Amino acid sequence: MKLLFVADPIEHFKTYKDSTFAMMREAARRGHEIWACEVDDLAWRSGGRVVARKARALALTGDAKDWFTVLATQELVLAETGAVLMRKDPPFDSEYFYATHLLGQAEREGARVFNKPAALREHPEKLALMEFPQFCPPTLVTRSASVIRAFHAEHQDIILKPLDGMGGAGIFRVGADGLNLGSIIETLNKDGAETVMVQRYLPEIVQGDKRVLVIGGEVVSFCLARIPQGGEVRGNLAAGGKGVAQPISERDREIATAVGPILAARGLLLVGLDVIGGSLTEINVTSPTCFQEITDQTGFDVAKMFVDALERAAA
Repeated sequence: MKLLFVADPIEHFKTYKDSTFAMMREAARRGHEIWACEVDDLAWRSGGRVVARKARALALTGDAKDWFTVLATQELVLAETGAVLMRKDPPFDSEYFYATHLLGQAEREGARVFNKPAALREHPEKLALMEFPQFCPPTLVTRSASVIRAFHAEHQDIILKPLDGMGGAGIFRVGADGLNLGSIIETLNKDGAETVMVQRYLPEIVQGDKRVLVIGGEVVSFCLARIPQGGEVRGNLAAGGKGVAQPISERDREIATAVGPILAARGLLLVGLDVIGGSLTEINVTSPTCFQEITDQTGFDVAKMFVDALERAAA
């Protein structure tokens, strides 16, 4: 197949840990054509079809640093590819939203897009867990400072986070003393202009914020526990967390087998569930990661499982 990856600039990929690169490498190994573009390359004109204006055909070199060469650069009609993989990192801002509409138009023209654009819009990563409250810690979504203060008074130890963050950016913990709660609320909700998510602090975070992957509705047998380091409350790898791969627990599997098939049926080929202790804290659908960390530490080939599922879905 001709596979088009819509991603951040490939020149900035850290190939030793990038999951999109792992997908490309496995797909290329099987003989698929690898093409890449960025979101701002997407365009549509009345009377025509959605195109990637400057799509690049890639050959993978096997070198960790200079990992690709460009074979061709051309305008590519999305509907003439075997599959389009939307792998743009958050934030899910207005431009990301508009991109999903362009990709949705490409679907109407015959393109096969993963994850499905409408499903990306319907499952914002912080808010998607509202559908599954039986698995969540006590959670609040609000713009109201007074409601946040009441939640803190009830639970004493809380985590506050913006709805559009990634990699642990903008996450705060406030303990029983309420130190700096007012300032943090002001910072996050912009004096009531922006919505905030608040959750009860889960002390099990010291064992790691586990990334549980679900591919085509099937649960990957290993997860990556991202363990906070140096007094941090955040386990995210981008915030300095240490990634430790481990077999998923019975509770991890219970959550993933309940949630995963529902999301897969909506066109979410790849989902990353964040689980702390036995609680689901986020559902990641834009560009879930941790493929290479799991594979390197366990030998379980996550990219192979993904490309198997992609080939089935695109067939």
